[in-house]
Amino acid sequence: MEKLTQQEEEAMQAVWKCNGGFIKDFLEGLPEPKPPYTTLASTIKNLEKKGFLTGEKVGNTYRYAPRVEAEAYKKGQMSTFVSDYFRNSYKDLVAFFAREERISADELKEIIDMIENKKSK
Repeated sequence: MEKLTQQEEEAMQAVWKCNGGFIKDFLEGLPEPKPPYTTLASTIKNLEKKGFLTGEKVGNTYRYAPRVEAEAYKKGQMSTFVSDYFRNSYKDLVAFFAREERISADELKEIIDMIENKKSK
């Protein structure tokens, strides 16, 4: 799955948050400073061309809906990130955060519990 630019990712976050809608809806969902309406409209059109959105003409405007779910995009980007930076090792990823003191022992225990509970199901 193609990596989006930061501007495109911010637009997609707004689309996912609204679960589709009109450009004005997405503009309201963006943090300050908000881009100009025309800039967001261009970004949305690019996302449609890239296959991330579908557009449906409603009157004299378009309603957009996500074609790619947020979770699917996140999974794809995380897989690429782990592959590129951690030799495809999630263990190395977690070890990195532990060394950098970005994850606590309690959080690691929670993760272990999640893994063990999933295995027992």
